[in-house]
Amino acid sequence: MTDVLAVGKPDQMSREPLAELGWTHVESLDAAQALDEDTRKGVKAIAFYGHSPFAGAQMDAFPGLGLIANFGVGYDAINVGDASARGIKVTNTPDVLNDDVADLAVAMLLDYCRDMRGAEARVRSGAWGKEGAHPLQRKMSGQKAGILGMGRIGREIADRLAAFKIEMHYHARSEKETPGWTFHADPVSLAREVDFLVIALVGGPATAGYVTKEVLEALGPTGVLINISRGTTVDEEALIEALQKGTIAGAGLDVFLNEPNPDTRFLSLENAVLQPHQASATRETRTAMGQLQRDNIAAFIEGKDLLTPVN
Repeated sequence: MTDVLAVGKPDQMSREPLAELGWTHVESLDAAQALDEDTRKGVKAIAFYGHSPFAGAQMDAFPGLGLIANFGVGYDAINVGDASARGIKVTNTPDVLNDDVADLAVAMLLDYCRDMRGAEARVRSGAWGKEGAHPLQRKMSGQKAGILGMGRIGREIADRLAAFKIEMHYHARSEKETPGWTFHADPVSLAREVDFLVIALVGGPATAGYVTKEVLEALGPTGVLINISRGTTVDEEALIEALQKGTIAGAGLDVFLNEPNPDTRFLSLENAVLQPHQASATRETRTAMGQLQRDNIAAFIEGKDLLTPVN
């Protein structure tokens, strides 16, 4: 389908459907803008698989563009204001990935508290038999946790943590209907009250650096930070310093500022669980995300209502 252009690096679950549909595919926005003029003029919809900035300058290379269908719930790479000004609709793929993202958030916290990586290494290396039991670790159940951003994913994380008998606190733009969880009007007061702080904010300018040095100091030397949102939501320099100096106890991080090449200082931090931005990376969820993206494009081409419009 020559009027649909796929831009970026789709995962293995999307490549075969793309080939079957016959969409033109390029691996970057730069490559898309380098296409010949007739091809660019014919593009009506773009299936976007990337995190590079997609703003007015890039949109203007496609004068017939009417839809940018983002692969993922987060669309902070796309300048929605620029798209709206040009009459371009934007869609994303919410809800279908909530469970996987929430699962990984809990897994990183459990991994940190019980040092599952270190314990496994002890078994594999033979140190268990030679040196004895693994050092005692930290209990996760029965503690206090705060969710920073009580949207769909934040709520799924909170529901899971509550099952661990954890006392739930949260911060959001407004109070939510919850089973008696404690609302905090600002992130510092939230961090001060909890043992574990989980970031589930949307990305974008409004949340850039939302977790400041002051938030980390409020979380304190026994606090653990979990981030499954965007690397931009945390003051990364302050986070690295806090982990190095023991301002906080540790972290579980699935996202970083400079992906896929995060700051090398993270690599030497034994008090950080590091993941390669893989929260939604299961075969089932990526299949569902791809299907929702393609369904939005099909609806647009056929003149039907979009399933998950952003603007």
